[in-house]
Amino acid sequence: MVREQYTTTTPGTSLERPKNEYIYKIGIYGWRKRCLYLFVLLLLIILVVNFSLTIWILKVMWFSPTGMGHLRVTKEGLRLEGESEFLFPLYAKEIHSRVDSSLLLQSTHNVTVNARNSNGEVTGRLNVGPKMVEFHSQQFQINSKDGKPLFTVDENEVVIGTDKLRVTGPEGALFEHSVETPLVKAEAFKQLRLESPTRSLSMDAPRGVNIKAQAGNIEALSQMDIKLHSSDGVLLLDAETVRLPRLPEGTRGGSGISQGLYEICVCPDGKLYLSVAGVGSTCQEYSRVCQ
Repeated sequence: MVREQYTTTTPGTSLERPKNEYIYKIGIYGWRKRCLYLFVLLLLIILVVNFSLTIWILKVMWFSPTGMGHLRVTKEGLRLEGESEFLFPLYAKEIHSRVDSSLLLQSTHNVTVNARNSNGEVTGRLNVGPKMVEFHSQQFQINSKDGKPLFTVDENEVVIGTDKLRVTGPEGALFEHSVETPLVKAEAFKQLRLESPTRSLSMDAPRGVNIKAQAGNIEALSQMDIKLHSSDGVLLLDAETVRLPRLPEGTRGGSGISQGLYEICVCPDGKLYLSVAGVGSTCQEYSRVCQ
């Protein structure tokens, strides 16, 4: 662009027009122009790289209008397909699997499920570890599919709601204290054994104790004494043959032919012994067996 210089004159005076003294150029030239082009080219390269990375991320993460990857957003909530890994705590109201598959919770250390109240305090905790499963709560209960309590545990008692409790261990069941039950029964073709290795075994009932073996014998073994006590009734031994093979034999009573018959005598302290039978009773109150 050329800047022209004008000079004012009076009328009748002629002056020669001066020549152009200065010429200024407007624009970017030289190294500034090259730097500008280089900067614009760099911006275009960054734009293309960002656009390519965005497309690649969308493709890798499987972004779609309904979710991302295996995650789908439905009306019922979020749905995950396949295996999923959570690096931080998961808060959810309900977690369930598909109809045709099971729900698997897996961890390298343990799996902990907490239940909290409105104040954020933990009211129940289930901890599944590599060696132990722990449950912390005021009550633990297992129900059947129709809502019937099958197993209940609290601080005071343990309740088993099934019709039959079956113990399959080879050593049976071990109880450190008393057991209250209406029936103790063995499996078919198996023996029932009640044993106290170091202490006494006591069976009490307000209306009697019934011990029955339909296809076998009943044996009562003890290192000390076996007591059959009835506070208000009689002790009845109803059988075709009652054998007492190890009763001691007392002194012979009066004369008579015994014909191999013996009489069972009772000492004042309740001890039994045999005495050769006679015409009358041959039991002696002060027999040597009773002393």
